[in-house]
Amino acid sequence: MAGHSKWANIKHRKSRVDAQRGKIFTKIAKEIMVAVKQGGPDPEGNFKLRLAIQKARLNNMPNDNIQRAIQRGLGDLDGSNYEEVIYEGYGPGGAALLLEILTDNRNRTAPEIRHILSKHGGSLGESGCVAWMFQRRGLLVIEKTKEIDEDEFILAALDAGALDVKLEEDSLEVITEPSDFEDVKQALNKLGYTFVIEEVTMIPQTTISLEGNEKETMEKLLEILEDHNDIQNVYTNYER
Repeated sequence: MAGHSKWANIKHRKSRVDAQRGKIFTKIAKEIMVAVKQGGPDPEGNFKLRLAIQKARLNNMPNDNIQRAIQRGLGDLDGSNYEEVIYEGYGPGGAALLLEILTDNRNRTAPEIRHILSKHGGSLGESGCVAWMFQRRGLLVIEKTKEIDEDEFILAALDAGALDVKLEEDSLEVITEPSDFEDVKQALNKLGYTFVIEEVTMIPQTTISLEGNEKETMEKLLEILEDHNDIQNVYTNYER
C-alpha cells in the first residue's frame, strides 16, 4: 500500500501487528522456505532470500527461527510444500486488490478468499484484471526528524540511483527499481540514514479514496485479508 504514506499505514496497524507477532513470524518463515527452495540457501546469491531475511530481522524474528526456516527449505526438516499464487480482485467501491499467496492447498485457499471478498462487498477477478495498476518497486521509508536535511537526503537518494523521493507528512519515501534496491539502501546506510521500512513491494500508479460505509467495510476487509494465514502480502490502490 505504498504510494500514499506507507509508513502512516504501518503505524495505523502497528498495535494489531505487535499483538500477532507469532503469525508474522510464520508468514516470514514461509517466505524464507520458498526462497531457499527456489534459489538456494546463500542470501548473497539469492535476492528473494536476502529480502526475506531482511524482513525477518526488521520484525525482530529470532535467528533460530530464521535458521529453522532455511533448513526446512533445504528439506532437512519437515515442512509443507508451498505454492506461490497471485489473486486479483476488487473491494468496496471498486478498489483494486492484489494478493500474494503462499499455500499448500489451492483448493482450500481460493474458496476462502472468494468468500471473504464477497462477504465484504468485493469480488475475485480474472488474472490480469488489476495487476496492470501496480508496479513492483523498491521502497525505503525514513521518518522525518529535525536532524534530517530533506534537500540533502533527496540529492543523496537520487545520486545513489533512486527513481524518486516522495515527501509525506511524517516521512520520506525512496522509490527504486527492484534491481537497484540493495545498492541504494547500502549507499544511504553508509551516509548514516536508517529506514523504518525496507522492502520490494507493489506500488499503485493511481489511488482512490472511499468514504462512509465503503471506507469502513474496506478497512475491515483489509484487516481480515492481512490476518489470513495463506496471504503473504495485500496490495491495494485504496488510499487510507
